[in-house]
Formats: sequence, structure tokens, C-alpha cells
Amino acid sequence: MARGGKREGAGRPKVHHEPTERIRVPARMLADVKRFVAGNGLTLPVYSGRVSAGYPMPAEDTIEDRVDIASLLGGNLEDAFIVYANGDSMKDAGIFDGDALLVQPRVKASNGKIVVAAVDGQVTVKFLIVKKGKAYLMPANPAYDEIPIDDEHGVVIWGVVETSLRMHRH
Repeated sequence: MARGGKREGAGRPKVHHEPTERIRVPARMLADVKRFVAGNGLTLPVYSGRVSAGYPMPAEDTIEDRVDIASLLGGNLEDAFIVYANGDSMKDAGIFDGDALLVQPRVKASNGKIVVAAVDGQVTVKFLIVKKGKAYLMPANPAYDEIPIDDEHGVVIWGVVETSLRMHRH
């Protein structure tokens, strides 16, 4: 009796319709990776048309595209972290109390960027503004004062705010 070759019904069942690869994953991340694969990655459907924030309009239910959540949130999320805004010093920039802020520590903090910074050991979110060669943390609410970035205030910039998310839970 000859051995070898394909035998009907032998081997592992094919559950994928495309090539697969083995990868090593840290055990602590296994559940997250399984959820990611089960959900076909971190993408959500984007429906065509817009949702009216005024008078109701006819519904369109055609999926136009899929959006990768990582790219929507600011690209590479490897070192990114989230902090929650507290207070109203950035309300005129559209950042409100309780908003989740996605912070990218690898993005260069430059003039006009919104940054998360520690000032004398307390964390804040403000615009980084450079004027006349001096840097400041500038609020987006006239009720608050700017904070000079100098040796006296001990400012450490943690990263740039790439995205803010507002939860609408009641």
C-alpha cells in the first residue's frame, strides 16, 4: 500500500478562504487579538449620506466605505493613551468636561497644537503657543490665565491631543 499524497477528508479542516500565518502573541493580548480578528479588524461601516442635525431627511442605508478606527483616531496608536478632560478651560476649542482625549506622545508639540502637560505636578490640557520667542500653555476660555513655560513652572509636555471623543450616555 502506497503512502503519501492527498487523501479525501485528511488533515486540518479549511476554515479560512485565504492564506494564514502563525504569529506569536503575548498571552495578555490573546483575548484582544481574538476580538480584533472576530470583528474583521477595527473597522466600522460608513453609510452614504449625512445625518441631519436639523429637520429629518430621507434615510439612505447604503454602506459607502469602511473606516479603520486607528486611522480615524490619529494613525499609529502604539504609544497613544487616553486622558479625560476635567473642567472648562478648553471649551472654546470644543473640549468639554468628561471628553476622552487621545494623546500621542510621539507627535512633535509645536505652536498651535493642543497638548497635555504636567505643570508643577498637575496635569492640564491647553494650546501650546509661542509668541515673541516665549512658549505658553494657553487656555481656550478667557476666564483662565495663560501659563508660561519656564523653569519656574516645571512644565513637562506629555503629548499632543490628536482626537477628542465625547460620550453621549444618559
